Amino acid sequence: MKKQTFIQGAMILLAAGIINRILGFIPRIALPRVIGAEGVGIYQLSYPFFIVLVTLITGGIPLAVAKLVAEADTGANRYSPQRILQISLSFTLTLGVVFMFLCIIFAPWVTRYVLTDERVYHTFVSMSPMIAIIAVSAVYRGYFQGKQNMMPTAISSIVETIIRIVCVIWFAWLLLPQGIAQAAAGAMLGALVGEFFGMLVLLWNYARQKKESGPDLLHSTRTSHMESKSKVIKQSTGSQPGLLRRLLAISVPVTAGRLVGSLSYLAETIVTAQSLALAGISKGLATAQYGALQGMIIPLLLLPGALTSSLATSLVPSLSEASAQGDRALIHKRMHQALRLALVTGAPFSVFMYVLAEPMCLMLYNDASIGSMLKLMAPFALFIYIQAPLQAALQALDRPGKALLNTFIGAVIKITLILMLASRPEYGIFGAVIAICVNSTVVTLLHARSVRSLLQFRFKIMDWVKTATGMLIMGGATLVIYEQTATLLPFWLRMILAPLVGLIVYFIVMGWTKMIDFHDLSRVPIIGSWFKRRSRK
Repeated sequence: MKKQTFIQGAMILLAAGIINRILGFIPRIALPRVIGAEGVGIYQLSYPFFIVLVTLITGGIPLAVAKLVAEADTGANRYSPQRILQISLSFTLTLGVVFMFLCIIFAPWVTRYVLTDERVYHTFVSMSPMIAIIAVSAVYRGYFQGKQNMMPTAISSIVETIIRIVCVIWFAWLLLPQGIAQAAAGAMLGALVGEFFGMLVLLWNYARQKKESGPDLLHSTRTSHMESKSKVIKQSTGSQPGLLRRLLAISVPVTAGRLVGSLSYLAETIVTAQSLALAGISKGLATAQYGALQGMIIPLLLLPGALTSSLATSLVPSLSEASAQGDRALIHKRMHQALRLALVTGAPFSVFMYVLAEPMCLMLYNDASIGSMLKLMAPFALFIYIQAPLQAALQALDRPGKALLNTFIGAVIKITLILMLASRPEYGIFGAVIAICVNSTVVTLLHARSVRSLLQFRFKIMDWVKTATGMLIMGGATLVIYEQTATLLPFWLRMILAPLVGLIVYFIVMGWTKMIDFHDLSRVPIIGSWFKRRSRK
């Protein structure tokens, strides 16, 4: 099994994440045309409950497995990667199956009294098997990440996304004649099929890797067995509780942190609705405004999340391995690489969403009026983009409690600000927007302080200065091209040309300031060989 470098692994996941984010907009546009807004509402209504359950079962499992497997490969713990996989899989699959059957059994009660809409019943039942499937996939993704082989995870996510898109729309269309509730259930079945095939890709990759390394593993096992059969038996029976405790010690704080985020989202939804009502905004308008924020603006703002998640995923095993070896210099190097990548690649998105906020919303959603929310949030997007690598560093270095506390503090501040600002008529929905921006800023700064204290890590201020300079020059170039071609080119062509010119200018500035160099780009998959040849000239 090929092991990638940190940069290669991050770039592989980045490419897969960008593809998935782009493809993910297809059902957002197509599904409402098939089952209507009411059908989409039924389809979405069960997701908050589903997310909480999945977070409880698998929230910290991939990170824990990745960390333990990375440590095992360096000899930092006494468990083999296969043993770690076996125990983790047994634990999560058991929980997944139990919660799956509980969801099916209690579906009538949940849909009637918790979700308050009995039409969600079929969608809820269709969703339940995904819990067990995701439980299995989470363990295998963590295993491959611990081996620093990101390709199976990338391929699995792309396959899952493509199949889900096709099946969601197709199944919804097939079941539409039976009613909107059945069509929504069909869409959920499509998502289930996508998750199932994504899991099969991971299982196939593991089987292939096991076949390639099988003889060596078998020889190692037989040798160990011959040396001391009784000792091996005692260790194998005695090590399971210890391994499970180690697994839970890593995953539980991470799960708790993510659960705080999930519950914070639910609280945010409730408090925002109540606050807008206190501000005198009608229920219909409040629902439309919050729907635009969460269903249109936030997904667009988080599009570069493909980068941050790929960096965080690749950073965990890399830092765990360096930490196990006591290599502080390598830890600092990896942190600087991750933060620089997050800054350099996230900055253009922030600029585009600020400079072209209204035309971008017009082009994507046929509604330029919501662009003001995007413009307000865009400058704070960089805090969101660098938050994931910082949080991953705390988790990889056995400080998930710090990340949990920081997330909780940010959640309390966000909910409080929503209640204070969104309830005032002069702010309205923009009170929630301000609260979200403050939350992302506060949590990121708290994570940064924790990382600096833990590692005596020094952030490179000049990287921020160079990136800000590139952003200003890029923003000016983008705006000039967009405005000066207003009478010369059609709207869609201006929306292509202006960002393209701005991006070229930005990369020239980044290259000139040494924020990007051929050495970094030579390690990017596929295109790396071209840059490697250029760097030799």
